[in-house]
Amino acid sequence: MDRLSNTVRPYAWGSTTAIPELLGVAPTGEPQAEMWLGAHPGAPSRLDRGTSTSVDTGANADKDAGKGAGASAGAGSGSGEQPLSAVIDADPEAELGAAAVRKFGPRLPFLLKLLAAGSPLSLQVHPDLAQAREGYEREERQGVPADAPHRNYKDANHKPELICALTPFDGLCGFRAPEQAADLLAGLAVDSLEPYADLLRAHPEEAALREVLTAVLTADPAEMAATVTEAAAAAGRLGGAYEPYATIAHHYPGDPGVIAAMLLNHVRLQPGEALFLGAGVPHAYLNGLGVEIMANSDNVLRCGLTPKHVDVPELLRIVRFETTEPNILRPEASGTGEEVYETPIDEFRLSRYVLAPGADPRDLTTAGPQILLCTAGAPRTNGLGLAPGGAVFVPAGETTELSGTGTIFRATVVV
Repeated sequence: MDRLSNTVRPYAWGSTTAIPELLGVAPTGEPQAEMWLGAHPGAPSRLDRGTSTSVDTGANADKDAGKGAGASAGAGSGSGEQPLSAVIDADPEAELGAAAVRKFGPRLPFLLKLLAAGSPLSLQVHPDLAQAREGYEREERQGVPADAPHRNYKDANHKPELICALTPFDGLCGFRAPEQAADLLAGLAVDSLEPYADLLRAHPEEAALREVLTAVLTADPAEMAATVTEAAAAAGRLGGAYEPYATIAHHYPGDPGVIAAMLLNHVRLQPGEALFLGAGVPHAYLNGLGVEIMANSDNVLRCGLTPKHVDVPELLRIVRFETTEPNILRPEASGTGEEVYETPIDEFRLSRYVLAPGADPRDLTTAGPQILLCTAGAPRTNGLGLAPGGAVFVPAGETTELSGTGTIFRATVVV
């Protein structure tokens, strides 16, 4: 079992306070958007097996996370540290287990994060596995540089994801029924939105959603910016159901994604509730702190609310134009004390343990790799104390006992 040192990413949409508050450190004034836990090459966790048996009293997290955005949080930065990715590469079967290597290959198939949204993230979708493989191979054949701003497919993997709220958490997920979207647009009383409302009412569901999203994303930029400005002002006056869109427009003035967002369901998660996001489902996180887990991929196609590249033809090929009712997940309790967030994905499995004072120790031994993340209290894993934000990597098959009090999120795989 290895204590992890993890990188906090400084994306502009990040909250300046949420992650520092969880870690118990002073804010730096800079955004702290995501703390990555895993072996992703962009920011792999680090570990030091020579010192990982020391008890964490919170001082290490205080020292490192206090450095601010882009800094480490967790075990410190001793000279013996090495990336988790390098440890796995050295002996995949020992770290991941033979079954996981056979099923997913010689790499950790998930990425776990603490995600803190202080302002809306981009409106986006992810491809399914076949689409990702085809798109990646196509861009490789075309010679599109891996770091090119217009590249859509960074790898050949899909990117299903699950977000579990630690605080009230707002997001957008899946298309509303066209009639409901038409009513929302019409309620703004903006003349230039009337044709979109009419289209939503006049066509079958799939055709209506496709035609309106296409029209919004391909409209004359100056005309669309004027429409967004007028719609944002109306949303601000009306409040209520329109309040999220006024907030979005405040952060992304004139962006066509503001209108596209009105086609989607607004969702508010309460702490402990989660949302699963499969392939082709448009979504955006708006505000809040959560634990996120995803398949290990960077493949994102954006619909708006971003200065980054929006490839409209490729986006329209990936989006699933169907009405979806957001499926809010609540953990399913078991007799072992594990509360599981059930999803149809094998690359990751997220669960939670809430340990009350005096509770019996829990056996977490499993055939696959695990990352255990503390979000509250002072639990202990095999004698290692964890403060909020502290985490450990557990190789496959290692005997693992959880005790003490607090909350632990467990990320593993289905093998």
